[in-house]
Amino acid sequence: MRKCAILSAAATGTLAACSAPPGPSPSLAPRAAEAIDPRIPIVNAVRTGPVDSNLVAHLVALVDQAQAGDAAFRSAAAEAERLAQAAGAPQSEGWIAAQEALSAAQAARGPTTHALGDIDGLAASALQTKGGITAADLAAIQAAAARVAEIDRAQAARILALKARLGG
Repeated sequence: MRKCAILSAAATGTLAACSAPPGPSPSLAPRAAEAIDPRIPIVNAVRTGPVDSNLVAHLVALVDQAQAGDAAFRSAAAEAERLAQAAGAPQSEGWIAAQEALSAAQAARGPTTHALGDIDGLAASALQTKGGITAADLAAIQAAAARVAEIDRAQAARILALKARLGG
């Protein structure tokens, strides 16, 4: 009997919870976003004009920075490759020296990776401050980014080869 009373009270409580007082119902009126016709093209005028000379000078400096960094990287990578060739078993003195040279080669990639990031930053900054990029500026940015990215890919491939040689 006690069980019946408990079950009855629980059922009554459950049913009472389902009957909430009436409140405001959500409106079924069209929302503002529903009034926009998705077939209407968005006006996006292409900005035209000559290449910004300041931008070109900055891009040239960044490409030069990457190329100078590549020269330093090549020297460090050559030393790491020489030591990796002579490295013994893992954890040996020769292997440790090769690992340290590999770390120096990775650090020498800094100017290239910074230049690549700065080139991307120039594009983002132009979008933010000017509200867009002229086609000529975009082409100059893309050309500089492609040159630096090529250097970066070559460096990354050389680092991966060194890591593979050292077993890491």
